[in-house]
Amino acid sequence: MTTHEVTNVVPRPVGHDVYAGDPALQASVERWVPADRRSDVEALGPLAGSEQAQDWADRANTHSPVLRTHDRIGRRVDEVEFDPSWHELLAVAVGHGLTAEPWTRPAGSGAHAARAAGFIVWSQVEQGHLCPVSMTYAAAPALATTPPLASGWLPGLASREYDPGLREHHAKAGLLAGMGLTEKQGGSDVRVNTTWAERHDGGPVEGGTTFRLTGHKWFCSAPMSDVFLVLAQTDAGLGCFLVPRVLADGSPNPFALQRLKDKLGNRSNASSEIELDGTWGALVGEEGRGIRTILEMVSATRLDCILGSAATMRAALSRAIHHTRHRRAFGALLVDQPLMRNVLADLALESEAASLLGMRLARAVDDGETELTRLGVALGKFWVCKRTSPMVAEALECLGGNGYVEENGLARLYREAPLNSIWEGSGNVNALDVLRAMVREPASVAALGKELALARGSHAVLDEAIDGVETAAAQALSPDAPWSARRVVERLAITLQAGLLVRHAPAEVADAFVASRLGGDHGATFGTLGRLTPEATTNILDRALPA
Repeated sequence: MTTHEVTNVVPRPVGHDVYAGDPALQASVERWVPADRRSDVEALGPLAGSEQAQDWADRANTHSPVLRTHDRIGRRVDEVEFDPSWHELLAVAVGHGLTAEPWTRPAGSGAHAARAAGFIVWSQVEQGHLCPVSMTYAAAPALATTPPLASGWLPGLASREYDPGLREHHAKAGLLAGMGLTEKQGGSDVRVNTTWAERHDGGPVEGGTTFRLTGHKWFCSAPMSDVFLVLAQTDAGLGCFLVPRVLADGSPNPFALQRLKDKLGNRSNASSEIELDGTWGALVGEEGRGIRTILEMVSATRLDCILGSAATMRAALSRAIHHTRHRRAFGALLVDQPLMRNVLADLALESEAASLLGMRLARAVDDGETELTRLGVALGKFWVCKRTSPMVAEALECLGGNGYVEENGLARLYREAPLNSIWEGSGNVNALDVLRAMVREPASVAALGKELALARGSHAVLDEAIDGVETAAAQALSPDAPWSARRVVERLAITLQAGLLVRHAPAEVADAFVASRLGGDHGATFGTLGRLTPEATTNILDRALPA
């Protein structure tokens, strides 16, 4: 019909190289990843921008996983069926080393930073399938507390072979891990868990002291995985257990999937409620020290929350800039209109700060900077994840009504945006964790101060914020500290981001970030930057997404 001749249409954002189109991420890779470890992220770039990968993402979220509790003759099977697109996405992620491989590489090799860059690139395609990828990565440091278990399971968790289906782990080319921590009555307060573990030596789980677990888990992530880390009470207190889906003798471990969660977003990924009834597990770490053991996993998954949120920001920003470069309104391209340029530049600052922080923390894992990661990861988990939802909402608004419909991809990003702020401890949990670290682990405060000292002398307002670290540490001892915890953590996180940008980003990016985030030259919403020169604005936007 002639009335449906359409002009002023924005082309679908496919057929580009996600990595090559991100100068800020490239700079981080060049800085922190040796040249011989860059091939995976370089290969992921064009894949992530391909039409095929975008179609996989659309299908995986349109065709949600389906729970099959029984087979056709009534036997319990407890399996989850996925659309083939899910398996395609996972095969790419596993095949490019995004699971546990970095833990098998030498310290200082840059393997964690290389993996972080790949995680940021591939997460921009689809976030749901990165949940089991992240937990597989994070299981390794927890298993390291029990070497016999690590030696039996880490090779499979670090494999680049994606091998779906439930079988005994020695018979599989590659393995995925999940976790079962929270329960109905406690949520993040795992100390009130009621799942019970009774010791039964000689059970069919190799590599550790065996127990039988009875209880439930309210959120069990990625229930089709091969193995899980599960918290349960013992006579000595809360313990951490390795729970395989299939036992060493080939028989199924009791692991009843009660239902799949109907979630706001992350719809490609199966999250379940499970019942454990005499389920076999092997003790990981010391009995009664389960929280300490599982924190090794939580720290790694929190880092991935930062990386995943940075990826969500980046994907939203890219779509917003792409749209405004092709869409005309009121006689000009949207990207050429001053107020829109303010919005886009502001979003670009937020995105680069998030990505840079995530990459720096990943490199700190490579270099064994445990004091810096102890505080830095908790700061980043709180702030970067908190900023993602408003940032994506603003990017969506750049597309107007087109952003609110499913086919443009931003609606899915918007539903994903809150997840990482909730997963692995909500904002309050992380803010209080920062206070705890500042009080109990003063070496972490010293490490943060040492990192920030490298940025001194460039901006008076940044120097003042750096001076505030010691003040914040002293205030953390106050009985009233929890009341102000979010404010303190927010300030510390922004200061760390500003310090990194001053050292590693172009002057126009760093100057605008410091002035707006620390200097008060900003309103309450995105798009309220103070005066920037036209040249500075152009440079910020071209760096965010080269024309």
